[in-house]
Amino acid sequence: MTWYSETGPLTRLAGQLAGATEDVLRVRRAWHWDGPRPHTWPEQGAVVPAPASDLGWARQEPVRTIRLLIQRGLLLPFTEVMAHPKVEGREWVRELERPVIFAANHSSHADTSLILHALTDRARERTVVAAAADYWFKRPLLGNLVSLFLNTFPFSRTGGAQAQLHSSSQLLKSGWNLVLFPEGSRSVDGRIGEFKPGVGHLANETGAPVVPLHIRGAYQIMPRGQKLPLPGPARVRIGKPMNPGPKEGSRDFTARVEQAVRTLAAEPRQPEVQGTWIERWQAGKPRDLRYGG
Repeated sequence: MTWYSETGPLTRLAGQLAGATEDVLRVRRAWHWDGPRPHTWPEQGAVVPAPASDLGWARQEPVRTIRLLIQRGLLLPFTEVMAHPKVEGREWVRELERPVIFAANHSSHADTSLILHALTDRARERTVVAAAADYWFKRPLLGNLVSLFLNTFPFSRTGGAQAQLHSSSQLLKSGWNLVLFPEGSRSVDGRIGEFKPGVGHLANETGAPVVPLHIRGAYQIMPRGQKLPLPGPARVRIGKPMNPGPKEGSRDFTARVEQAVRTLAAEPRQPEVQGTWIERWQAGKPRDLRYGG
């Protein structure tokens, strides 16, 4: 084989130089990134996103103390000024005997701050919030900032159900309360949507009671698509903790939790789902038994 043959090294080098020159000329002619890829580039492979962190750093010191100062100095006063939230049923979370799942309707980004405002200091300090991984954690800086303020962890809405349930159950078993929005995403019109069965699976797997909550007024404060909140009245109604029956399946229990949230929303006065006055009085009594760690 001679050096000037079709397969010789000089011929191959000349071909590579010609291809590179063509690529440079294409760029100079305003080649766009969404146009055809230059033929000298390697084939484009599938993009595999990095797995989301469980943000364990946000649940350790000194971050917990920093978040306590941020919430008491900024988040809670701002929520009070914007919404003057009325809270009903706080006695159910005044002295929790064990970690619980807070299941609430979801119509606004203001929901989380209103829930945290409604909790007692002790319950709030031991509460993590499930946040949509595909929304809040697409940009690491935003995800970390939200976790610092609200103690969130990424929760996938589009698959990996077993992994998500496992991470959630581990948090509950570690002594953390968990805020879930069983609808999966914010309501487009403020009305309560169908609950997904994950909350029932978690309750059956961990034995954690489910505390139903209904938030009224958050949709008017910050509806879907609005960037900045508007002042307006809000009410958070906390219901009596619920447990699955001995043979109650996850879907049946989830349906019962959904009905409890709808009952909290519909009644003009405190409904029976919040318990009798005797039960509420007993729930408000100080207890010696406390979870912790």
